[in-house]
Amino acid sequence: MKAPNAHAAVTPVKPTKASPEPAAPTISLTVNFALGSAELTPQAIEVLDKLGTALASEALSAYRFRIEGHTDTIGTRDYNKSLSDQRAEVVVAYIQNKYQVPGTRMEPVGMGATKLLVQTPDQVDEPRNRRVQITNIGS
Repeated sequence: MKAPNAHAAVTPVKPTKASPEPAAPTISLTVNFALGSAELTPQAIEVLDKLGTALASEALSAYRFRIEGHTDTIGTRDYNKSLSDQRAEVVVAYIQNKYQVPGTRMEPVGMGATKLLVQTPDQVDEPRNRRVQITNIGS
């Protein structure tokens, strides 16, 4: 079985002349999970260590982040909702415990299989849908 991938991109957004206030820095980050699991893989931990360092920095200390858990379409709606909640919560707990980032700056939300990255019919194993996405939601 192929190991799940984890990747991250941190992109600062520069204000334009049309915007009076600087835009919040954007963070587009995805952490992938194994089928039916909310356990962090070594690849996920590498990504989360970069995120934790960034969130603990002074540059991002004023911002809050939405930690959105997702699943593929395998399993029931209730199971997927619960699993996505667990995925979001394990990411928050890791960052909070290892980097002392206050939980009030991270909002874990489980989406189940409602926002698929790759559209599939029910009961389809699609690894790219098993993920947590982190989004800057401002201050």
